[in-house]
Amino acid sequence: MAYKDSTFDERRSAAANAKKATIERYLGKPGADDPAIIQQHAARKALEEAREIRVAERKAARAADAARQIAEQKAQAAEKAAHEVENAARKLAQEAERKAARDARYAARKARR
Repeated sequence: MAYKDSTFDERRSAAANAKKATIERYLGKPGADDPAIIQQHAARKALEEAREIRVAERKAARAADAARQIAEQKAQAAEKAAHEVENAARKLAQEAERKAARDARYAARKARR
């Protein structure tokens, strides 16, 4: 098998055949009004709508989760504040009891003298 140089005419006819094949491929494709193409577009649109619905559902779920977390945080903050108020009231009551006991001891000491 010997190496054969292609001539200009052979290259030109090969290019013309390639162009002809490309045009035939393009013209052989179905148009926009073809039922198969219409069905494909409808299927794509249905998929896009389903995807949009799923995205909206995920966003709603995230928003609900965020609202739930915020409510939990507020409840925890309120519980903590109530606990702190209770502790402060208890400390004040204990302080008042200690002061009253101290004053009673002081008064008893004064009464003995």
